[in-house]
Amino acid sequence: MRSMKMLQASALLVVLIQSLSVVDAGARKVTGTEGIFLTVSGSENTAPVKVDRRDAGIDAIVPANATVERVATGFTWIEGPVWIPASYLLFAEITSNSIRKLTPDGTVSIFMQPSGYKGAAPYGGKEPGSNGMTLDPKGRLTVAGHAQRDVWRLETMDPKGQVTVLADSYQGKKLNSPNDLVYRKSDGSLYFTDPPYGLPTQHDDDPIKELQMNGVFRIPNAVSQKPGSAPARDQLQLVSKDLTRPNGIAFSPDEKYLYVNNSEPKKIWMRYRVEKDGSLTEGKVFYDATSEKRPGSPDGMKVDRLGNIYSTGPGGIWIFTSEGKPLGVILMPETTANLNWAGPDRKTLYITASSSIYRITLKIPGA
Repeated sequence: MRSMKMLQASALLVVLIQSLSVVDAGARKVTGTEGIFLTVSGSENTAPVKVDRRDAGIDAIVPANATVERVATGFTWIEGPVWIPASYLLFAEITSNSIRKLTPDGTVSIFMQPSGYKGAAPYGGKEPGSNGMTLDPKGRLTVAGHAQRDVWRLETMDPKGQVTVLADSYQGKKLNSPNDLVYRKSDGSLYFTDPPYGLPTQHDDDPIKELQMNGVFRIPNAVSQKPGSAPARDQLQLVSKDLTRPNGIAFSPDEKYLYVNNSEPKKIWMRYRVEKDGSLTEGKVFYDATSEKRPGSPDGMKVDRLGNIYSTGPGGIWIFTSEGKPLGVILMPETTANLNWAGPDRKTLYITASSSIYRITLKIPGA
């Protein structure tokens, strides 16, 4: 969910890159509405997981013999993975303005295109597509519209089905470009981040940017909004405006805390206390990785059932305790964008990166 200017290969992971950089003879070429990508299989696309260990507690999460598998490749900046109970993964390829479907055997197909910008005039930027995705408590796909500058919900899993816009403006001004989102299951509200990465220039001085801030917003009772109805624009709440580039967002399992990370210039993770009315208080820096030299920034973020936090960041996937203690970094061969739990036991972690999708099986299920 960061700007594409951050896309760069990690020169630090030579062994892993060599293990995963060549598509084996069993790869299948698949041509979509836009672009050509590859589904891959075989030992050439599997390598031992390499971990920058920061604490012995990482051993309770990452198996000693864990492997990372590259499942599909050939994309340009992919995002927003979400596991669908019918046993497939959806993810966004922002640059081709599409949502793709990935089955466990590595088959990739177009689910929806366009998924973001639909204007008649040329978009004029690098990222015309949609971004983060999640399911609401009723199982409906909810999408951060990114270049479409809204948050919307698909009422059925038919890509041509009814779409309900949940938010598109704040106090009469268009949203910047909603980036990632998470439901608070206890009250049906939806929280989302709104940096400018989906605007044509991706900068605060973009000519079409209307809001002064890059905020974190809350949609009260989002789950209860009637299908096809207009957004309750007067009810949208700005719950935080203290971050320059709010990005990944996740609740603790008990929903007492909301975690939000910031991509640039400071690479930080924040923790906020969530009050009964949904407002945020006691915001504090959870962890600061600004001094890290590996490529990448805080981006997509999830939690496991024990409250550990998993986030893309410099070098790969950062894993923290609920108190902000870094346990380790799963080192990845590409700049990572987002991640999500999958499978019947929710122990499989799918990771979207610059050009590929990877998966790792871990010990603790996702929340």
